[in-house]
Amino acid sequence: MGKYDYVIVGGGTAGCILANRLTEGGKYNVLLLEAGGPPRSPWIKIPAGFSKLLTNETYNWRFESCPEAGTKERVIAIPRGKGLGGSTLINGMIYVRGQPGDYDRWLDEGATGWGWQNVEPYFRKLENFAEGGPSRGNSGPMYLERVKERFSISDAFLEAAAEDGQPFNEDYNEAEQEGVGYYQVTQRNGQRWSVVDGYLKPALGRDNLTVLTGSRVLRIELEGTRCTGVTYERDGKRETVAAVGEVVLCGGTVQNPQLLELSGIGNPDVLAKAGIEPRIELAGVGENYIDHYATRMNWRVRNTITLNEISRGLRLTKEVLKYFTSRKGILTLGTGLVHGFVKTHSTLSSPDVQFFFVHASYANAATRVLDREPGMTIGVTQLRPTSKGSIHVESADPEAAPSIKPNMLATKQDCQTLVDGMKAARRIIEQPAMRHFVEHEMTPGKEVQSDEEWLEFARENGQTIYHPIGTCRMGGGEEAVVTPSLQVIGVENLSIADASVIPVMVSGNTQGAVMMVAEKAADLILDRAK
Repeated sequence: MGKYDYVIVGGGTAGCILANRLTEGGKYNVLLLEAGGPPRSPWIKIPAGFSKLLTNETYNWRFESCPEAGTKERVIAIPRGKGLGGSTLINGMIYVRGQPGDYDRWLDEGATGWGWQNVEPYFRKLENFAEGGPSRGNSGPMYLERVKERFSISDAFLEAAAEDGQPFNEDYNEAEQEGVGYYQVTQRNGQRWSVVDGYLKPALGRDNLTVLTGSRVLRIELEGTRCTGVTYERDGKRETVAAVGEVVLCGGTVQNPQLLELSGIGNPDVLAKAGIEPRIELAGVGENYIDHYATRMNWRVRNTITLNEISRGLRLTKEVLKYFTSRKGILTLGTGLVHGFVKTHSTLSSPDVQFFFVHASYANAATRVLDREPGMTIGVTQLRPTSKGSIHVESADPEAAPSIKPNMLATKQDCQTLVDGMKAARRIIEQPAMRHFVEHEMTPGKEVQSDEEWLEFARENGQTIYHPIGTCRMGGGEEAVVTPSLQVIGVENLSIADASVIPVMVSGNTQGAVMMVAEKAADLILDRAK
């Protein structure tokens, strides 16, 4: 049986960061276990390649939700990155810190030491944003760039937003988030920059880091209430490895609660129903599941060429040549071009809705097939949803996917905010600056006018935008799973450090917050070892 100071379960966003930070002093031996493989696809480095990878079983676990009444009994895709780099291999690369108030809300949840003043230095530590001001990091491992491509229709959208009273905000990651502008993305010189690039590759040459891919962890080993290691399967063989210091779970919001429950840690009723012997009672495991739910509003446009047409035939050939000779063009684009952080009511103290504008429209969003005629899309999401769901095992079989019940649009606040956000998006598009480009609204269509009709459209057509958090919530109260120091309550030598510990949603895309959590987690773990 192998023995290490630290065993990290999961080589995704947080796992790669911890592998770097826990080994950089040379003092501790670290094992990183990842069920997927190394990032070998040529599509990974090409930003537009996300559309090829998002449905690829090699790089995506391809989880799905259970049908629920609130979303018209639809099965909704829950993508999660698979392989070294995790979701940073397949996501839209959008980088958002969130609002300072988000982290002060973490304090309200009992997450002592995680307020804005505590976490802001970690954002600066990870960032390498040459275009940023003094409050931004410019020497960290994660390269960031502002979307560089400019189009007449996206500039017109910014003008229309100004006509609607929305401020222009060049850097939504500084003091104020509110406004519109061009997104910041995890890229370097027009190529995707994942945590493998920023954190793992610099650490791979260290003698004190061992990385095993194709290694699926089956259970956490316990002696009473003490975690002693994990058992994993690799190449058809089962191995048990010991952790002298800690086992750190970085499997993410879906798979952390699954592994805890498979190991007998969780709600005894849930475990018994799945045929698992309860070992340690921890009622909050798998609860507090929160995600961003979004609708896509589409317009048919004119007097411009959109990605729908550019991504075909001779135009696409030219774009491919442009990208490989200059790292420019449409292949540098991810899921968002122009951002909008908007208040749906002037009385609000901060934005409550986020827009993702892009001059493209899907004929089939599930398969990422674009329309053939020119179109544009605004994705609309509520920044801080209050609806909560759950993720639990239904079987003792580690190969069986857990039951994911998002419970989207379960509160009146979530429903009304999303409806008001869609109304605001339509209002901006109806401003004079967009008249030259807009032919007609395709979805939901101008016939949708009442709040009831807007909500029905959202329930029938919305999707998550892949920001699941919270199933191993940190803080206080009965549903807390980890302490503010990220140690699993009631279990010695077991910690969790990724999106699953986030107690309440941050205002925007979550990859920045997850990187911050991992950076701070490394300091907490190393401080305990002193």
